[in-house]
Amino acid sequence: MPNLQVVWFKRDLRTHDHRPLHHAALNGPVLPIYIVEPDIVAADDFSAGHWQFIRSSLSELRRALADLGQPLVVRVGNAVDTFEKLRSDAGPFTLWSHQETGNRATFDRDIDVRRWAATSGIEMHECRQHGVVRGALDRDRWAKQWQAFMDEPETPAPNALQSLPVRPGPIPTLADLDLPRGRFEALQAGGEEAAHRTLQSFLFDRGRRYRREMSSPVTAFQSCSRLSPHLCWGTISIRTVRNAALNRKDELSNRSGRETADWRKSISSFISRLHWNGHFIQKLESAPRIEHESFIPAFDAVRENDFDTERYEAWKAGETGYPLVDACMRALRATGYLNFRMRAMIVSFAAYDLWLDWRSFHDVLARRWIDYEPGIHFSQLQMQSGTTGINALRIYNPTKQARDLDPDGTFIRRWVPELRRVPDTYIHTPWLAPPQVQVRSGCRIGKQYPKPIVRHETAARRARKVIGEVRKRPEVQQQAKQVLDQHGSRRHRSRRKTTQSGVKNHRSHSDTSGQQQTFEF
Repeated sequence: MPNLQVVWFKRDLRTHDHRPLHHAALNGPVLPIYIVEPDIVAADDFSAGHWQFIRSSLSELRRALADLGQPLVVRVGNAVDTFEKLRSDAGPFTLWSHQETGNRATFDRDIDVRRWAATSGIEMHECRQHGVVRGALDRDRWAKQWQAFMDEPETPAPNALQSLPVRPGPIPTLADLDLPRGRFEALQAGGEEAAHRTLQSFLFDRGRRYRREMSSPVTAFQSCSRLSPHLCWGTISIRTVRNAALNRKDELSNRSGRETADWRKSISSFISRLHWNGHFIQKLESAPRIEHESFIPAFDAVRENDFDTERYEAWKAGETGYPLVDACMRALRATGYLNFRMRAMIVSFAAYDLWLDWRSFHDVLARRWIDYEPGIHFSQLQMQSGTTGINALRIYNPTKQARDLDPDGTFIRRWVPELRRVPDTYIHTPWLAPPQVQVRSGCRIGKQYPKPIVRHETAARRARKVIGEVRKRPEVQQQAKQVLDQHGSRRHRSRRKTTQSGVKNHRSHSDTSGQQQTFEF
């Protein structure tokens, strides 16, 4: 087939602002393809929830491309083998895709495909997607490069595609891939249309109190943008989201009143956070080793030999005895989502209170987050575990977080039904309820609901001491300086001795921002 242009869809399941698709259509007939790779599906960080979101997105993408003239082709197998079969059947072609910064499996896969293309006479083009820079990186210029990339115009979908004599192939089900049926109660819908509906509802309906309500799990499920899975799987581009938010901000600039002021503050706050998407993905692009190693190597041995299976299983099941931690773990298992503050808290609890190595529990969270983005995931796990050497050491007090962010116990009662009848006085500390109150509430500690598996104050003291001692080592301070030079934010922010909600803040060669509190979708 002469001049065939193959567009390989990966984490970019859309037609609008899709540069590979746009440029391919300008150069010849387009064969759009998605490859379901068994090795990636079988990996520890992939889940049925991921596939449910991807599958619904693929179904919509197939319809959208069919409306243009050529439906999406889906194949199951190794990427190199799939492309080689296509080459043997159709002859040489040009291969288009977006760059991907993923886990080690996709990193190796992309290397294999590039090597195969180079030795098989296949011209290959990879386009940037997140503003991430490959190759030599000057961190001092990164923000300007990101800004320039975002300022480039969105690329429209092709007007039409030529129909090709290729069998589309079925989109596998969960059963086809031997994935267990998920237990999700309220999984977000995938697809480009859903992405744009979600964006519009946030910018014009749900987002007014975003700035004030993003931290509480009671309000965040509604007031946060909920765009993270769409950005993660590419059903909408971050450029499209940013442009829509900027347009909404411009529209609001001509209005006055309290409601408009709320909107302006929330939209501005949201726009400022979009920068962090590329910032964190860039960390993994520049240092792929952080998937398996701590930013500061000395921290790899700190918790390595202290794994406690009983604590790990209790945390995973939402049975730690700390109501807000348990509510979050159960909500995450059911919905695939948590707001950022709660994500930070459950990681902090695992890393500091339970003294678990982030590498021992990362896969649990990776499988549960429907918006699992490896670059953000590994960076944040290490930040919340204290292994970067440059970020504030934040040890969240789960009881204080509960009192501050779920004062009436609304979220706790929703997800921990054992505690529904516990009076407000004890909803955050049910272990302190007198025996007669426990009996009346139908929740006896140690029977219907566990007692706390650790004492937070004792665990926090120990963690602060051990991490602090490691940070004081001369070689660690030197490594921290190198990490800051390579990965640290260049955005200047005011420094505070104590952060919100009673979280202790200890800095050593600190990154200049409270990043954990700024990346919120």
